[in-house]
Amino acid sequence: MTEVNEQIAIDHGLKKDEYKKICDLLKRTPNITELGVFSAMWNEHCSYKSSRRHLKKLHTKGDQVIQGPGENAGVVDIEDDDAIVFKIESHNHPSFIEPYQGAATGVGGIMRDVFTMGARPIANLNSIHFGSPDHEKTRNLLRGVVKGIGGYGNCIGVPTIAGQTCFDESYNGNILVNAMTLGLVNKNKIFYSKAAGINKPVIYVGSKTGRDGIHGASMASAIFDDKIEEKKPTVQVGDPFTEKLLLEACLELMAGKSIISIQDMGAAGLTSSSIEMASKGDLGIEIDLTKVPCREENMTPYEIMLSESQERMLIVLEAGKESEAKKIFDKWNLDFAVIGKTTNSKNIELFFENKKLNFDKIIVSAGAWSNKIANKLGEKFPLDTERGYHLLFETEEKLINRPVAWSESGFYLIQIHDGIRAAGTVEIAGLNKPPNKKRLEMIERQSRKVLPQLKEVRSTWMGRRPTLPDSLPVIGKSRKNNNVIYAFGHQHIGWTLGAVTGKIIDSLSKDQLPNIDISAYSPGRF
Repeated sequence: MTEVNEQIAIDHGLKKDEYKKICDLLKRTPNITELGVFSAMWNEHCSYKSSRRHLKKLHTKGDQVIQGPGENAGVVDIEDDDAIVFKIESHNHPSFIEPYQGAATGVGGIMRDVFTMGARPIANLNSIHFGSPDHEKTRNLLRGVVKGIGGYGNCIGVPTIAGQTCFDESYNGNILVNAMTLGLVNKNKIFYSKAAGINKPVIYVGSKTGRDGIHGASMASAIFDDKIEEKKPTVQVGDPFTEKLLLEACLELMAGKSIISIQDMGAAGLTSSSIEMASKGDLGIEIDLTKVPCREENMTPYEIMLSESQERMLIVLEAGKESEAKKIFDKWNLDFAVIGKTTNSKNIELFFENKKLNFDKIIVSAGAWSNKIANKLGEKFPLDTERGYHLLFETEEKLINRPVAWSESGFYLIQIHDGIRAAGTVEIAGLNKPPNKKRLEMIERQSRKVLPQLKEVRSTWMGRRPTLPDSLPVIGKSRKNNNVIYAFGHQHIGWTLGAVTGKIIDSLSKDQLPNIDISAYSPGRF
């Protein structure tokens, strides 16, 4: 577990004074999971920390306003016992980075906010602003955003009925993507997110949790530069067909009388939803993270709490209604799990593998980035970085049945679901050096010799792994801190040594001697 300091807090998007305030509140340094929770909640998307003073100037009260700011969505009385539920939300940063998915997940999120209130979504609208038409990014951004907004809604059966678009050079650096959903509900059947009651079951429903969009919400407080492409992994990928199932399952459950409160898991994921439900009800929530449905193995508490996987809800049920609710979600082929309960502690308490979360060991196993972490811990290793290149070619047909490799050229071709992947050519290069265009061109040239049918290169990327002067890994306890354990530098045979290294780390984390001699791998040998 990474040792938290001011620099790591800044890397999480926090300011120095915010980090100091966290330490003052806790009366200690936060652990990495706590830091992640604070940083997720104190960003622009979740707390509106810079825009709040402007938003307060808007009119939010009136005779027909049933629910103003402070809930998942707004509600306006339209008479005859009917009400319109609406939500508008900006998804600027994610859409600028990955236009289709950024815009699509924005629509998915506001739809969940609407049907969380008990309303059936009936229409989408938007207000989207782009840079100058002749700017190099504008055409691609426009195409992706429009397709993302329209496509997600169409898959669920909610049409986009109106919108507004403009172009201006002031948006060259970042676009403005405002998506809006309208829903219809009986004004006597509106649901809220405020938790109530003690020892009420807390339910997780929808899709499984993965390592999607971790710290995606924090982008709302980011300033973009020429390294914006590096942030693509923080953009979540949504599934509108799963959202449709979740919509119908939630509305079916709402038709009964078992729901106390319900909250969408959007920005900041489980962190935001649990905190919002607890704080509004002036209650605490106890969560067993081991019970959260995960689609990826060995997810850490940090990852589970901050994942922004889409199509998920958190529900507080009346006690004894769990089996009834589970039948509904089983019918719609969605995950259902009791992950905790409400308490009177007024805190979010996390448990993992039958233990309340606390950390006394730090394991540094971050591949090519291990040395950067070691530097922050006061150590340095003579680590260099090997890297290989990958190209993805478009293809309209299956061209090969098995991987094709050339040892003399050091690259291979493999057919994957959306094209042909070419990879190879290991070179020694630091973390920050730009790609070697000549090597990329060589891979492309060789690939086309083998498969002349290949079409355009859709994307390129680099893979990195650490290497040390003696070609041996670093495995063992830190020279400076007995609670820090290193395990990196396995190079290309890491997958064969993983199980053994895991056993060694397990022994060291328990302050036990491993059953094999690891002196040759000592962090102190350099």
